[in-house]
Amino acid sequence: MAAEAEVGTEVPAKKKGIPKLFIFIGAAVVVVLLGGAGLFFVMSSSGAPDAAAEEHGETAAAGAPSHDTFIFNLPPMMVNLNSDGSNQSFMKLTIALEVADEEMMAQIQPRLAKVVDAFQVYLRELRKSDLEGSAGIYRLKEELLRRVNLAIYPAHVESVLFKEILVQ
Repeated sequence: MAAEAEVGTEVPAKKKGIPKLFIFIGAAVVVVLLGGAGLFFVMSSSGAPDAAAEEHGETAAAGAPSHDTFIFNLPPMMVNLNSDGSNQSFMKLTIALEVADEEMMAQIQPRLAKVVDAFQVYLRELRKSDLEGSAGIYRLKEELLRRVNLAIYPAHVESVLFKEILVQ
């Protein structure tokens, strides 16, 4: 019986040692992962793009002004959306175009009717379901950007900015 008592006391001692080893390894893995994530965030926010530009022989002049953009406001648009049923849906949309310089604004002005026409044709074919969620709004933004750049070519718009979107 004495041999059985000794065996019974040794087994729990070994079981306690194994979980402590797993806890130690788990803690070490967590520390390494957190350290790596912290280093990634510090490096990505500390101007790493400037270092990449210097590697390619591009240097930024100290105190150089940043790339300014100009905003070209379009008149508000209101369109009825495509509906299969009896419920009519309307959308009111106010858009601004982001352009690189004042020269682009001057090039857009005479082509403004083409821009509004391109937008109206596209918007009238949309259904209310096409505008649901952030993905729907993103697709709308990308399609309007494509259409405005086709309408004003060779001029170029950097971005389409939504000032107001109302779907009713």
